[in-house]
Amino acid sequence: MTESFINARPATVMRPPAPPKKWTRGRVVGHLLVGLWTALLIGLLVYLYSAWNIELIQKYGPTYLAGLKTTIGLVGSSILLGALISIPVALGRMSKNPIASSIAYAYVYFFRGTPLIAQVFLFYYGLGSFKPQLESVGLWVFFREAWYCALLAFALNTAAYQAEILRGAIRSVPLGQWEGAASLGVSKFVTFWKVILPQALIVALRPYGNEIILMIKGSAIVALITVYDLMGYTRLAYSRTFDFQAYLWAAIIYLILVEILRHIWDWLERRITRHLIR
Repeated sequence: MTESFINARPATVMRPPAPPKKWTRGRVVGHLLVGLWTALLIGLLVYLYSAWNIELIQKYGPTYLAGLKTTIGLVGSSILLGALISIPVALGRMSKNPIASSIAYAYVYFFRGTPLIAQVFLFYYGLGSFKPQLESVGLWVFFREAWYCALLAFALNTAAYQAEILRGAIRSVPLGQWEGAASLGVSKFVTFWKVILPQALIVALRPYGNEIILMIKGSAIVALITVYDLMGYTRLAYSRTFDFQAYLWAAIIYLILVEILRHIWDWLERRITRHLIR
């Protein structure tokens, strides 16, 4: 009897059925919004199918690809250059030296507080009015090119945002990390680069991704200063055809680019945080 009692399987406990969900006001509104977006998507697909112009695609498709390469190159270069500039700016923001802290604060305040398009215009049109002075110091070769002016404006702008992201991420690392490294005789420089910065970058990874996405979408303004990026070639195609599809296809390309970047960033976040318990 004892063996049979031990070997007996416990009775399966059946869970009670889930109570039926009521059609609340929130559920009704949610279903209506999903239906609306579905109808809009279907309408967009029907429009693209009915208004398909193969001649337009064949003629301006290569220019769109060339513009996309320019957009990716401009945004990628400015993000990397801005990342290099953001490190000393972030350290200046955290410095106890009032002069360094004030300079870094003024830099971040200006580039975060003014529109990106105004900054691009200041570099391209504003500095262009100082041609004789720039020629005398050999800088006119750089500032006469719209692409370089856009690169400089984008890099300085994103550096201000990246500096604040990095500063907040560094502040999130516990002070015990500094104290533990100091107790082992590790210098502050090595502690920052080997201990603090890697942990801070994990915290800053998601904000960095958002900043790159914002830069991709904001890069369309360089078409206003004669840089033929994706939006620049889109404007050119529309000015010659007056076909609304020109802007529609550009929007789809931007959307695909952002979605690809978002999935890559999600993979990176899962990869570098796989040791963390969630």
